[in-house]
Amino acid sequence: MQTSPLQDSLLTAFQGGQERALARVLTLLEGGRQDSRGQDSMGQELLQAVRQLGKRSRVVGITGPPGAGKSTLSDALISVYRARGETVAVLAVDPSSPFSGGAILGDRIRMLRHTHDSGVFVRSVATRGALGGLAQSVSAMLSALEGFGFDHILLETVGVGQSEVDIAQVADSVVLVLTPAGGDGIQAFKAGILEIADLLVVNKADLPEADRFSRALSGALELGDHGFDSWMPPVLQTIAPSGTGISELVLALERHQTYLRENNTATGLEARRLKRARFEVRSSLLQWAEQLTGAAGNAVFSRVAQGQISPLEVARTLLEELNRSSLS
Repeated sequence: MQTSPLQDSLLTAFQGGQERALARVLTLLEGGRQDSRGQDSMGQELLQAVRQLGKRSRVVGITGPPGAGKSTLSDALISVYRARGETVAVLAVDPSSPFSGGAILGDRIRMLRHTHDSGVFVRSVATRGALGGLAQSVSAMLSALEGFGFDHILLETVGVGQSEVDIAQVADSVVLVLTPAGGDGIQAFKAGILEIADLLVVNKADLPEADRFSRALSGALELGDHGFDSWMPPVLQTIAPSGTGISELVLALERHQTYLRENNTATGLEARRLKRARFEVRSSLLQWAEQLTGAAGNAVFSRVAQGQISPLEVARTLLEELNRSSLS
């Protein structure tokens, strides 16, 4: 893979642990777009080099409905990891501003106490209307954060529908955060979100009905299809602002990571990494196909609408063109 002097300089700074270089790489990955032939941008070429470093982090997805306390829970996890001398990166997927396109919540005001900690890196990424609320560049940005050498990466989603399902495609462990109030449990049952969770956290456990709500969640999990050696998601209670239950959550995450490393089946760690790569490729294909605009694109869509050509044939042609242009 040929790289330019600018790319070499940026990669050298990245490998040297310079946060400014990391931020630049993340910006390239977040804002990068493939050209009309599907060729890689500068960010994608850097991403290949970063992945070849072979570094791995523990990637924890934190998801759940708005107001469940995900950011406060992330802040509490950061405190535990930093007390052990481990480094943490946070990738917070926020809604996009309808005016600027940027992340509305910025760098998460609840994590400001870690701003001057060199062992903590927080980055917000706007959904920019991406399918399912999960930015298409998130998987690539996770790889860049891994390449930088963080021990833990917390991926916090916006908490709107499909993003909870999408996060299971890119995280090693998925933590679903719910509260005893607001009907969160009913919504989780209806949406099938429980099926993608590796750990369930009843946050704000000092509220009434927390114990009954936790028992209801445990009962719902027991109704699922679990094999003899499959992972059974634990139901934990936390009060994030005071740190209550956070140590137990950390231990449960470590048990799940051990399970993934020792499990060589379709639910093991390598299988999850392949799932992340598959998600990223699918997202890239969607992104590239969406660039079929203008007069040429309208002509193709018009032929589909008139029944002159099938959508499958158009998709197959696009894939063949992409294969010739970018994989030759």
